[in-house]
This record gives sequence, structure tokens and C-alpha cells, in this order.
Amino acid sequence: MLRYLPFLLILALTIYAFIDCLNTPEAEVKHLPKVVWVIIILLFSIVGPVVWLFAGKDGVASGGGGGGRGRRAQWVAPDDNPEFLKSLREEQEKKDKDENTDKDKD
Repeated sequence: MLRYLPFLLILALTIYAFIDCLNTPEAEVKHLPKVVWVIIILLFSIVGPVVWLFAGKDGVASGGGGGGRGRRAQWVAPDDNPEFLKSLREEQEKKDKDENTDKDKD
């Protein structure tokens, strides 16, 4: 069983790199078109996936625990989002203004 371990590790690395390449948006792919990266990953079983993981994408190498997707905008809670708070303030001011004009009419 142990003699199959290197083959299984290489196969797992190739499958991981292949799926990662397919799921990566075209804008984040570096140096070559995505199709060429897929071909390199599939043709060169050890070198292809390793090169993809370290040089194929923008940002940090995706092989590590940090995840290579740090460039995307992070979700911000509504009470920490200045745009949301501004919209609430404007909405409240509009309601106050409408109430004041209604009182003036009475």
C-alpha cells in the first residue's frame, strides 16, 4: 500500500491544481491564458501543478493556509459600513422633514 502513496499524492496535487485553475477567475490568472495553464497542469504531472500554485495566480500562493483570495472585498457588518449608516441618516432626515411639513399644514 505504501508504494502507491507517491502516485496518489501526485494525483491529488494534479486534481487540486486543475480544479483550482478552473475556479479561478480569468482576471486573477497571471502570465498565460487559463486554457494554457490547464494544459500545463495536465501534461506535466508534478511541475505543472506546483508552478500553477506558486506562479499562476495573483496574490499569495493558494497552496498555503492563508488562501489566495485575499484581494476580494470583504463583507462589512451594516453597523460598520459608512455607506449604510449614511443612507440611514439620509432616510431619517427625509422622514423628519416630511413630518415637519405635515405638521406645518395642520
